[in-house]
Amino acid sequence: MTKTEAITEAITSLTDAETRFGLIRIEDEEFFTEWFDGLPEITEAEKASLDVLRRRYLYHRGGGDLLEGTVMLLVVSPLLALAGFYDPPFRIKAESSVELVLDDGEEVLRGRIDVLVLQNQFWVMVLESKKTTLSVWSAVPQTLAYLMANPHTDKPGFGMVTNGDDILFIKLTQTGTPQYNLSRVFALFTSKRELYEILQVLKHIGEVISP
Repeated sequence: MTKTEAITEAITSLTDAETRFGLIRIEDEEFFTEWFDGLPEITEAEKASLDVLRRRYLYHRGGGDLLEGTVMLLVVSPLLALAGFYDPPFRIKAESSVELVLDDGEEVLRGRIDVLVLQNQFWVMVLESKKTTLSVWSAVPQTLAYLMANPHTDKPGFGMVTNGDDILFIKLTQTGTPQYNLSRVFALFTSKRELYEILQVLKHIGEVISP
């Protein structure tokens, strides 16, 4: 009999994700260079837009903890727009369903991704928002599971995890043994420069996954 579980319940730690999917973390910098090497320049106009984004976020964050929907409105959506993910060749799907079949059909894991960026129908980028009171690390195991659901295993998958305050990037490949690594954590509270670099990373990932 097939057992069906929610991804958020079945995958609660990095150990869970690594064990269930045979994942190996590759800490060699050459595996995931997209977050720090060859980053494109951003314009003064883009910097000005990011400054406004940061001011708005800090203003609303100053009033207390922000829920997931508010983080999406204040941080994720404006960043995706500035990075060009709302324009061709990319398409956006919100709250997309994911299903993973494990152990020859004995187990099915299901979940929903907050935002899925599709390029030529490939699942190439996942964003999982969490409440600002939760660490971005708490969302990494589930995001790895979502990235494993990409049926085009010859393509690398990229993820961005955010709770609003912090942003973390993930790269996962499924050619041979599934492997992944993480970027450093970017903190919006630290400085304007952090947000500039986040946009540069997003733009670079967009370049990598474009035809």
